[in-house]
Amino acid sequence: MSERAATRMSAEEFLEWGLHQELRYELVDGVPVAMAGAKQRHDRIVASVHGMLYNLLRGKKCRNFTADLAVRIPMGNIRRPDAGIDCGIPDDDATTAAAPFLVLEVLSPSTRDFDMFGKLEEYKTVPTLAHIVIVDPDTPQVFHWSRSDYEPWRHELLEGLEAIIQLPEVEGMMDLASIYEGLTFRPLPRLVREGDPAA
Repeated sequence: MSERAATRMSAEEFLEWGLHQELRYELVDGVPVAMAGAKQRHDRIVASVHGMLYNLLRGKKCRNFTADLAVRIPMGNIRRPDAGIDCGIPDDDATTAAAPFLVLEVLSPSTRDFDMFGKLEEYKTVPTLAHIVIVDPDTPQVFHWSRSDYEPWRHELLEGLEAIIQLPEVEGMMDLASIYEGLTFRPLPRLVREGDPAA
């Protein structure tokens, strides 16, 4: 991290500074924090999600975006979800999503707890967000938070490759089979009772 990165910045200063960095950063409490690298499994899930969102949104008002585009948190932080949907007016020179409608994060070992709690609560404060999706890379399960103009945030745990994330506002859905396409899963540990011959 450069010397400048260790000083506190406003959101505007950070976004301008970030254009000249080789690494991706998020702004946390005024301080740029470098994003950790990802393993191939994480990257494959993100790539599958982007392909799915691109096909879903073709010809529609909204469009998908990558972690190169930032999401502004009202309290001042800047986040870079793994994937998202922006339904705002396109601006080729913008560095942030104009009106983020959905954000998706794939859990990583180093940030798992924060993504599940701290970052989730930050995303809930973004006025335009209607869907927050958190993907577990090791097990076919997705945590889905959604809200509408008439309902507060509600949580749904989707498990198994047959499960589907419904996105009625964009007339589509995301299926877990496509999110995890080509991946295999380790069998869950089996509980063995004392005295069981298999023990």
